[in-house]
Amino acid sequence: MNSPKENPNADLAYQKTILGSVSRTFALTIPLLPPVMEKVVGNTYLLCRIVDTIEDAADLSPNSKQTLSQLFLDAVLEKLPVDAFVEPCLLALKNYTNQDELDLIIHTPTVLRILHTCSHSDQAAVSRCISIMSNGMSHFHGKQNEAGLKDLKEFEEYCYVVAGVVGELLTTIFSNHSPEFAKQIKNHEDLAIAFGQALQMTNILKDSPEDKARGVSWKPVNISQTELLCIAYQKLEDSLRYIQLIPKQEKGMRQFCFLAFGLAGMTLSRIASKQSISKDEFKLSRKTVMAFYGFTKIAATNDLMMKAFFQFSTGSLRKMTRS
Repeated sequence: MNSPKENPNADLAYQKTILGSVSRTFALTIPLLPPVMEKVVGNTYLLCRIVDTIEDAADLSPNSKQTLSQLFLDAVLEKLPVDAFVEPCLLALKNYTNQDELDLIIHTPTVLRILHTCSHSDQAAVSRCISIMSNGMSHFHGKQNEAGLKDLKEFEEYCYVVAGVVGELLTTIFSNHSPEFAKQIKNHEDLAIAFGQALQMTNILKDSPEDKARGVSWKPVNISQTELLCIAYQKLEDSLRYIQLIPKQEKGMRQFCFLAFGLAGMTLSRIASKQSISKDEFKLSRKTVMAFYGFTKIAATNDLMMKAFFQFSTGSLRKMTRS
């Protein structure tokens, strides 16, 4: 296998292109950040996507997933040459059908080269995030089953290792580049975890019909859909408080977070109002997404507008939490 050759401009161009291929949503949100943050957050998303690709490979055994996850983590931490991960991973995923994600794995050397051009403090934050996520997912590889996770505590733990830790990462990166935010977030770091968990809980609820079809559930057993929606709504309330701690002059940071937050809120509200068994019925239309994107340009620096949007767009969820 020929690894992509080193060229800093080409590397960044690849990162931007593949981001649009593997996630239309994050390809929309990440460029809202200031360039130095855009580079490291985009890079982290791609690294997380590689971890997700291993998890999503339905025909791999839990042991195979754990082995590949460890190889990937060792490559990120520079304990092994990157080809020691790429080659066995591509072999294991020979039947995998998502060509964009396979291309991303081929370009793992490119993604890691970009990481190593970031500041040491940002690199340390990314390494911590990927370590917790990779080890956490490895722990849960053997727990995939049709019944679901054993209880609410295990569900929240899963949401932490998959996404809560990303909230912590964003907070560290934001703090590294915005001293004012670092002051504001002090003693409120738990809101960062809630922000990540809210997005993950939304994904789990949105994807549950598709997961069920392949014999997997990430929802906790003996917890109703209504209870899960209420928990996710409470996490969204904490998420709004998190966003409002971002200084108003950091418009890109606010818009980045508010866009992800608002799309999650609208999706959860749609799930709450539909007795549906189809994932596609939960998806927001591109027209809705782009309209909200435009709205964030105005509302992201206005706390009252953000709060009003949240209350208006999640009315069905709010009623559910009070009933």
